[in-house]
Amino acid sequence: MAMLFPDPFDALLSFQQVLDTYRTSNWLGASPSASGTYPPLNVFRKGDDLVVIAEVPGIRKEDLQVQVKGNTIRIAGTKAVQYGDNTAVHRRERLAGNFDRAISVPVEIDADKVQAECRDGMLALFLPRAERDKPKSIPVG
Repeated sequence: MAMLFPDPFDALLSFQQVLDTYRTSNWLGASPSASGTYPPLNVFRKGDDLVVIAEVPGIRKEDLQVQVKGNTIRIAGTKAVQYGDNTAVHRRERLAGNFDRAISVPVEIDADKVQAECRDGMLALFLPRAERDKPKSIPVG
């Protein structure tokens, strides 16, 4: 009776195909509507306006960029992790580098009135709804 062993090259080929799929899938890329994961954020409505709260721990205010155009909000920046001289890293879980995230909201934002505050690793964006986007009440005569 002959014993059959799986071909190790088949396993390597399958593994390579899985890696190629992840590499080409753009799973870490930025997208215009809520598929990016950094920085994590919440968006909620406050009256007619919107508020965005994003977690940006360890990021300096100078390293953040916020842009608003129409109904799209973009948060970009750089997260740096500093290691001392003559340091050998045993484990690295804190990520560093550039990030860029854009989200779309259901209303048009008045970009001239946007306010941004960053404190204790939290970025708050106050996004007033554009007057031309607000519904108008029409009196019936």
